[in-house]
Amino acid sequence: MALDTSQQAAITSGSDMWHTEAVESAGLPAVIVTDGPHGVRMQAEGDDLLAGVPATCFPPAVASASTWDPELLHRMGEALGDECRAQDVAVLLGPGVNLKRSPLGGRNFEYFSEDPILTGRLATEWVRGLQSKGVGASLKHFAVNSQETDRMRISADIDERTLREVYLRAFHKVVTRAQPWTVMCAYNKINGVYASEHHWLLTDVLRGEWGFEGLVVSDWGAVVDRVKAIAAGLDLTMPGPDLAGDQALVAAVSSGALDPALLATSAERVRRMIAKTGDRPAGTYDADAHHALAREIAGRAIVLLKNDGDLLPLTPGTEKVAVLGEFAWTPRYQGGGSSQITPTRLDDALTAIRATGAEVSFAAGYTVEGDSDEALLAEAAAVAREADVAIVFAGSVHETEGADRESIDLPAVQIALIERVAAANPKTVVVLSNGAVLATKPWDEKVPALVEGWLLGQAGGSAVADVLFGRVNPSGRLAETIPVKLADHPSYLDFPGEHGHVRYGEGLHVGYRGFDARGTAVAYPFGFGLSYTTFGYGAARATASPAGVEVRVPVTNTGSWDGREVVQVYVSRPGSAVRRAPRELKAFASVPITAGDTTEVTVTVEREDLAYWDTRLGRWIVEDGEYTIEVGASSRDIRATVTVHVAGDPARVPLTAESSIGEWFADPRGAEVLTAAFAAGSADGPMSAMVETPEMLMMLGSLPLSRMSAFPGSPIDAGDLDKLVEAAN
Repeated sequence: MALDTSQQAAITSGSDMWHTEAVESAGLPAVIVTDGPHGVRMQAEGDDLLAGVPATCFPPAVASASTWDPELLHRMGEALGDECRAQDVAVLLGPGVNLKRSPLGGRNFEYFSEDPILTGRLATEWVRGLQSKGVGASLKHFAVNSQETDRMRISADIDERTLREVYLRAFHKVVTRAQPWTVMCAYNKINGVYASEHHWLLTDVLRGEWGFEGLVVSDWGAVVDRVKAIAAGLDLTMPGPDLAGDQALVAAVSSGALDPALLATSAERVRRMIAKTGDRPAGTYDADAHHALAREIAGRAIVLLKNDGDLLPLTPGTEKVAVLGEFAWTPRYQGGGSSQITPTRLDDALTAIRATGAEVSFAAGYTVEGDSDEALLAEAAAVAREADVAIVFAGSVHETEGADRESIDLPAVQIALIERVAAANPKTVVVLSNGAVLATKPWDEKVPALVEGWLLGQAGGSAVADVLFGRVNPSGRLAETIPVKLADHPSYLDFPGEHGHVRYGEGLHVGYRGFDARGTAVAYPFGFGLSYTTFGYGAARATASPAGVEVRVPVTNTGSWDGREVVQVYVSRPGSAVRRAPRELKAFASVPITAGDTTEVTVTVEREDLAYWDTRLGRWIVEDGEYTIEVGASSRDIRATVTVHVAGDPARVPLTAESSIGEWFADPRGAEVLTAAFAAGSADGPMSAMVETPEMLMMLGSLPLSRMSAFPGSPIDAGDLDKLVEAAN
């Protein structure tokens, strides 16, 4: 049954906070869309929007990204799909693929990385896993949503090359490879236009260039004007009901202000999304199995940053262990806001460490609120002094949607605790719990072992014990750079903006790209992470093809533990015609290797990932020439280097009268035409003399051809400009 205009308007907004609008006469039921992305946050009965029905709280993206393992993210997506089916959820609102532009971003714990290639590959598999269960994903927040400060109104002011190459790249990968059922538009503006009203973004790029087939849903409360939003390509406004907006759409169609085909198309997209869940049977899931999966992911996400003297792993049952810090007993396992999950169960590290058989003593050191006093610190130091090993649990007090962080420093009371414990016991391990990077300098110099534990979800406590006591060999790698201090960060001077605008002044040099471009010292680089074993790399080989560059490198586990290495491939283009970072991640692989064995690792750098956006031609260009392929264990630990020639794309920029003399001579045909014109021009006069020597031509290199024609005695006549341009092109 066809929908009339009023029904079309109604179905393009929700019926309440979490349901679409039903149209019973057309056989369209209401379906549930609810928050993710690291769990199914079905709102419980009552008015508390953040109170959810119990569900598995998997590790948030800040942790799962550190696995660098797309297959593991696929399994997580499948599990989330099963839990959605069990609660009759049609669309889970995730994953979040916005880049971590600044370590202060309040929602960084929901986002994967500071790199679009890593983010895009992980998110693609998350979506594929979820949607394999007949549940839709909602790729968010589209686009350039990198802060919480003034998030409903801020304009992200950004150049097109940075936008295309960095901030849209992960979205593009997920859309073109996984076709998420929905894409969620962001709250913010992009260059002055609300994302919900951005026709270029939602229609020209998303649908026209990328071939997106699903529907665009708003973030909750992101739509300012329903008519402008529908005209731009947004399909579903949430939450609802929005009777005033429905009426505005009907009136706009009636008056001719809105093309009725646009509203009909949006309504049809909503109908198609609802139809996908029509005959789907209810699902079930094994809560214990999902808890075990959450524990596996958390163990793989933990990053061992420091392990002087091989202090770790600890041997169960042979050492007296002092566990210090309230977070050991009251875990921080997720951030605040719309993704907050009510877990099915919750492991804490203190209980898990005791379960190993170790002789354990405990002192809080500080309170849940982050307060401390001399008595708490003195107690902790005394407990540490009597133990063989001291483990301090520290971290950020909170990260949440709606507010950016003010600092990347640990609370002062926690730093004091670490210093007091380290002074009392030289064998001190620090375990961090945080949703975005924390500065570690200079206090980490006083402890031999440092474990980045992120926010690990409901099984994080057991996962930490697994790593500390060697049941799991750590293989997590940093998905974001840890700076020495906040002021070193590329985004520092342009975050969070002012007066409704934030300038993306660092441009392409986001995260490690900026640190490397400036040669800035870092505490721990992008991609870094230690293991209880070691890995050696052989010589790399690279072969170019129309599909990209295949890279092969032998990797040997040179230690005595079975382990997993994350092989990272970085690419640079020396002598590029455009500005680039010193190296950019383009491919990676997480590879298990048993002790003593060698595995030949093969990864492919896709050709499209070698391209830059040419703003003059308005398209992607792969430069012809020699590319440097660096294979390493982090962005600053390169183990093998090889060069390969990549055939480029045709990319001639048409010459105009406003093209400079230098640009004319740099173009083979332009040089031929201009040389002939100079030879045929006036043989006397000052301009003729100036173009006779290379030095003079260099001086004139930046002069537009049209301006040269205006000089007295010029060999180029203004009346000949059009003919020259035609001949050159």
